[in-house]
Amino acid sequence: MEKTKNAKRIVVKVGSSTLTKDGGVLNLRRIEKICMVLSDIKNGGRDVVLVSSGAVSAGRGKLKVGHRPATLEEKQALAAVGQGELMMIYERFFSLYGNTVGQILLTWDVVDSPVSRRNAENTLSKLFEMGVIPIVNENDTVASEEFRFGDNDTLSAHVSLLAKADLLINLSDTDGFYDSDPRHDPNAKLLKYVEKIDERMYGYAKDSSTDVGTGGMTSKIKAAEIACSHGIPMMIVSGEDPEILYRIIEDGEDEGTYFAAYEGEK
Repeated sequence: MEKTKNAKRIVVKVGSSTLTKDGGVLNLRRIEKICMVLSDIKNGGRDVVLVSSGAVSAGRGKLKVGHRPATLEEKQALAAVGQGELMMIYERFFSLYGNTVGQILLTWDVVDSPVSRRNAENTLSKLFEMGVIPIVNENDTVASEEFRFGDNDTLSAHVSLLAKADLLINLSDTDGFYDSDPRHDPNAKLLKYVEKIDERMYGYAKDSSTDVGTGGMTSKIKAAEIACSHGIPMMIVSGEDPEILYRIIEDGEDEGTYFAAYEGEK
């Protein structure tokens, strides 16, 4: 697909289910591979933004908490511990491949306020100019319900707008968007190309959650609608092997599901 090969600024979202092993501990081998592939892409002359979940999971691992947090206070405390741990891991791996990272923590009120939004856009622009890879997460430690994105799928769509990206790629625990849940329906059909997001697409989506993640397919469809309605295409692909990003961006291969941008709306 020439549109993916021509993308010069790419936002890649990776969820907790991709970053962790069973039980919620971080999958360091996969994280390192993500850092290697994104470094290769960036070193090839493209701008890259990583929207990363995993702070709460990193906190659970650091403090040896075996259960998913049951309260907002516990989640925020785990995020406070885990966010620093996660950034230390990213800093270490990205530096191995010659790149510097910068952390951006957002809440909904930042993108909802014209002044704060402009500041976030300017920060991203300057980081690109400096050759830094921005790593973005929701500020889970302080975010209250009224100022939450709700999930990092939605966050990644808004980040793609702030960054003026050409492509949003959602690395998921599924290999694309199906017309029913493939875990329960053996006849589920993978939709390779979605031209317009409508009620039928939302009808196909079924919310799900795991022991480590908060989003489901409905949140990914919502993210696609936000991005595509502003002229930015989005893809849902499997995050099991991060080298899939090479095939999408460098080779233009047809992977996962491609949600087309609405023409003329960027």
